[in-house]
Amino acid sequence: MSNVVPVTTCAAVVLVASAIALRGARSSVAGGGVRADLEDWALADRRQGGVLVWCLLGGTVYTAYTFTAVPGAVFTSGGIGFYALPYTVLICTIAFVLLPRLAATARAHGHVTVADFVRERYGSPLLALAVSLTGIFATMPYIALQLLGIRAVLSVLGVRPDGAAGDAALTAVFAVLAVSTYRYGLRAPTLVSAVKAVLIVGSTLALAGLVLTRLGSPATLFARADAALTARDGASALVPAADLAPAYLSLAVGSALALFAFPHVLMVAFSARSGDVLRRSSVTLLGWTAMLGVFALFGIAALAARVEPPPGRSELAVPLLVLDLAPGWAAGLLLGALVVAALVPAAVMSIGAATLFARNVYLEFVSPTATAAQVTRMARLMSLVVKLGALAFALGLRDQAAINLHLLGAVWVLQIVPTIALGLLHRTPHRISLLAGWLLGMVVGTGLVNTGAFSSLVRLSIGPVDTQVYAGVLGLAVNLAVVMLTSPPLSRLGVPRGVSGVLRPDGSARGGGAMS
Repeated sequence: MSNVVPVTTCAAVVLVASAIALRGARSSVAGGGVRADLEDWALADRRQGGVLVWCLLGGTVYTAYTFTAVPGAVFTSGGIGFYALPYTVLICTIAFVLLPRLAATARAHGHVTVADFVRERYGSPLLALAVSLTGIFATMPYIALQLLGIRAVLSVLGVRPDGAAGDAALTAVFAVLAVSTYRYGLRAPTLVSAVKAVLIVGSTLALAGLVLTRLGSPATLFARADAALTARDGASALVPAADLAPAYLSLAVGSALALFAFPHVLMVAFSARSGDVLRRSSVTLLGWTAMLGVFALFGIAALAARVEPPPGRSELAVPLLVLDLAPGWAAGLLLGALVVAALVPAAVMSIGAATLFARNVYLEFVSPTATAAQVTRMARLMSLVVKLGALAFALGLRDQAAINLHLLGAVWVLQIVPTIALGLLHRTPHRISLLAGWLLGMVVGTGLVNTGAFSSLVRLSIGPVDTQVYAGVLGLAVNLAVVMLTSPPLSRLGVPRGVSGVLRPDGSARGGGAMS
């Protein structure tokens, strides 16, 4: 089949989404611009309603790489790849409990970033800097992964991802993204996220229909996938072995916790107009989980269809399945949906990382007297730098290198979860304990990932226990142990703990002064 039709259709989908990002965002702002402050540029003036928050939060959490990597993991490893489903169910629960409280506190106290919350809650610029830098460095490879999702689409369409045409296409798509977010901030990806939601819902239903009509019933699919795994690996792994339960559970829990420490997710939450909006959106995120579950089953379908992606490129399984089952124009629409699915999280991530730098590094340590307009200008410039850095990652590094860096970034960002979550308590741990726990958790997590040849799962052998566990969870366990063991002695020695009481969502702080 000639690729002219799917390439043309895919390009048309991306162009329409790009036009919406540029023109739609402009029409949503009075006078065609944004105010010279970060609250307007980075948070859309905290006025996002229920439908837009659902589209933007779902479009940010459920990335293009997620929709290709999860079925790719099922295609490669069988049932263990379905860990993403309990992980995303946990996401809804954590979002319902954590996000409304954090967002309400941020609104009441004027926090634009989560590091602002940490800075005021603990009275510690160094702890806020640790949260900021961790978020920034963890986000960079995450943006690059969205570009890898686009490259996967280009490769199945016949555009060499490592050639001049592939680099030019990737750069052109990202240039539109850079311009729209530079000018309009969060409003640009918000509107594109609505397009993404429509496209992903339509793609899920359309591809499911194609699979069932072309490949047979679910029972037939699983039987054929089981035979394919057995022929390829010598044994079927559709049902994970019982000894993989700790790995499955730790991956699900650790991934869910880490997600809510990423700056882009918290920034979307801060942009909601009320806690009720966030609570409703958190519950209805299960709709995105359902779509991801269907996409995971497409990994089974790819096995049944005997799709053969290049070695080490399992994320191509679904795009290749689309190209195999759908007519040219339909394949272009479905693959175009995956490209648009990458644009939303990439834009939001770049805004989140840039805002952290401008607000909590530049303003705090470089230019404390900078005006609101200067800080916003710095955030806009940094959003371009972040995108260029991610583009350099995608163009200059091997795909596996970007994936490895993202795995490491997820382990890192998990280490700031205690600082954020425990900051909502009335009596917090000692700020020095949190800083020490973060540092040791980073060292342990990084060491485990490196010694495991950049595998997120490491073998844990203690006495009779010999199993695999997510490296990030082990780092987090060490982190929390340090916090619990060192905080009481520091308090007994009279070392100031930080700001006492809690930062209330109504703008007040219960219990003033420094704790001892």
